[in-house]
Amino acid sequence: MAEIVISERDKLFRGKTIEELQKLDVREFAKLLKSRQRRAVMRNFDVIENFIKKCGKRRDKNRPVRTHLREMVIVPAFVGFSINVHNGKEFVPVKITQEMLGHRLGEFAITRKFTRHGAAGVGATKSSSALSVK
Repeated sequence: MAEIVISERDKLFRGKTIEELQKLDVREFAKLLKSRQRRAVMRNFDVIENFIKKCGKRRDKNRPVRTHLREMVIVPAFVGFSINVHNGKEFVPVKITQEMLGHRLGEFAITRKFTRHGAAGVGATKSSSALSVK
């Protein structure tokens, strides 16, 4: 059985390569998205374009952009950027790749911690916290 190899160049989004997508305007790219994302981009295209300019200035300094805009839809101009997205407590670094196109920034910055239950010890419960530690 032959193995299928997909190179970076062969990755497509709705039949277009990343180079073709990056040449498109934000509004033209919105036409390739599903309806909910398309409406979000069309409502906020000016915010997205300002954010692209901000990212371009920061790219020269190699510093990631920090943002609270978790609802922003990822467009092709963001590919390759490092963006720190706020999760409610801290900024989570997110490296934008081609597979993230059409998703929102907040999907990649988890807001809840996973619970790690360990063995009970002093301070694990209210009653044990009242005990003296020797």
